[in-house]
Amino acid sequence: MSYSVGQVAGFAKVTVRTLHHYDEVGLLSPGGRTPAGYRRYDDADLDRLRQILFYRELGFSLEEIASVLDDREVTPSEHLRRQHRLLTGRIARLQQMAAAVEEALEAQQMGIELTPEEKFEIFGEGYLEYEAESEQRWGETDAWKQSQAKAAKLGKEDWIRIKAEGDAIMLRIAEAVRGGVAPDSDEGMAVAEDHRQLVVRNFYDCTYAMQRGLAEMYLADPRFQETYEQTVEGGAAWFHDAVIANADRGERAAGR
Repeated sequence: MSYSVGQVAGFAKVTVRTLHHYDEVGLLSPGGRTPAGYRRYDDADLDRLRQILFYRELGFSLEEIASVLDDREVTPSEHLRRQHRLLTGRIARLQQMAAAVEEALEAQQMGIELTPEEKFEIFGEGYLEYEAESEQRWGETDAWKQSQAKAAKLGKEDWIRIKAEGDAIMLRIAEAVRGGVAPDSDEGMAVAEDHRQLVVRNFYDCTYAMQRGLAEMYLADPRFQETYEQTVEGGAAWFHDAVIANADRGERAAGR
């Protein structure tokens, strides 16, 4: 079975020009040609292209990719193990970054009395950018005042714990989306409820209505969307739907 350059471009969602370039630099030369000289790619070529695109996604240069793939001492299984290690490491880094951004944006009410150095250490570079924005947006609300009172009693170790709790929620969202868990299932709503209780324990009395507002912000604010989407595709919409389903259930149970 062989495929034209146009078919392969469609499979891999790259341009024909990209495939031509890979051929010209010797990174991916097609296994065959038609009598008229047109490129034809076989299954082995497609597998090599998949590996090229994987390493490109991780930031490898074409020269580095060629060196990796042309190492005859590395077996296909070893390539897969290496890719798994690299991908797992990237996922972990993205989850840490996503949790830091979410923690900052959700902290509408965080009067965190930490030094700038400590804020960078715990929440990452994105935190300081959003702290002032949060105060400007919600500084007059009771929730902000309540959270500031709670924050005044928290130390650095408390904030590290809070961030770890947020990381765990984000990981559960990613696992649920990848596992095909419905957001309105018991498992999906449990994630939403645990998130609400995290806010209640650490910041302010987050009612179902308030959490609905947070969920709407997750879809409306591109920064929130990006946070979830970098962790798992569809994460923002999934969590939004889980929050709404959980709020509906909670309000029905309360007879509202």
